[in-house]
Amino acid sequence: MHVRELFDLTGKVAIVTGGGRGLGQQIAEGFAEAGAHVVVCSRKLAACEEVSEGLKKLGVESLAIKCDVTSAEDVKNVVEKTMEKFGRIDILVNNSGASWGAPVEEMPLDAWHKVMDTNVTGTFLMSQEVGKVMISQKGGKIINIASTAGLGGSNPKLMNAIGYNTSKGAVITFTKDLATKWGHHGIYVNAIAPGFFPTKMSNVLLERGGKEILEGTPLRKFGSDSDLKGVALFLAAPASDFVTGDVVVVDGGAHVM
Repeated sequence: MHVRELFDLTGKVAIVTGGGRGLGQQIAEGFAEAGAHVVVCSRKLAACEEVSEGLKKLGVESLAIKCDVTSAEDVKNVVEKTMEKFGRIDILVNNSGASWGAPVEEMPLDAWHKVMDTNVTGTFLMSQEVGKVMISQKGGKIINIASTAGLGGSNPKLMNAIGYNTSKGAVITFTKDLATKWGHHGIYVNAIAPGFFPTKMSNVLLERGGKEILEGTPLRKFGSDSDLKGVALFLAAPASDFVTGDVVVVDGGAHVM
C-alpha cells in the first residue's frame, strides 16, 4: 500500500464528541482534510454547527448533533442519525471531557460525579453504542482522548484536580481492556494522552503555572492547534493497522522529565 493510502480517510465516517471546540475541533478538521465525513457532537449545538459548516467547505459531508455523552438516549440518537445519513461508522473519537479543580479534602461529591460521568461513563456509552455498529461491520477504530494527567500524580500547585486525573487514568485502562475485548472483531482501540494545550479548559491553569510547566517540558512549548492532527489521523487510518491497546503521549516530552 502506498504511503498516501496509509493516511487516506476518503469516504470514511467519523464521530468526534466534544467536536465543537478545542482538541475535538482540531481532530475533526484533520479527519475532514484527509477525506472523512465527520459528525461533530457536544452539549453546545451552535458550536458544533459552526465547526460542521467549516468542514463542509473542505469538500466532505458533516452533521452537527447536540449530545450529552452521559445520556444514553443522546448517545443513541447520535448513532442513529449518523447511520441514517451515512449507513456506517468507521471512526469514533471520545473527546468530550470535564474537569474540576479543588483540594482532595474539599472536592464536592457532585463535582466528582460530573467529571467521572463525563470522562469515563461517557466514553463507555459512546464506545458501547458505536461498538455495536462496528461489530456488525466487522471493523472500526476507536480513539479515546486521555491525558498525561492520567499517567500518574500531579503537583497540586499546578494541577489540583484529583477527579480529572483519576478519570483519565480510567480511560487509559478502559482503552487497553476494550482493545483486548474487541480485537477479534477487527476493532482497534487506542488512546492519545495530550499534555498541555491552550484550550478553554486549560487556560486558567496555564495562566497560573505556565512558566513552570514550560520549564518541565523538554521542547519548551505548549501544544499547537495542529499537533494532534497527525497522531489522530495515524490512529484512524490504515497506517495503524497493527496498533491497538496503546497510548500515544503528545506532551513535548514532559512525561520523561
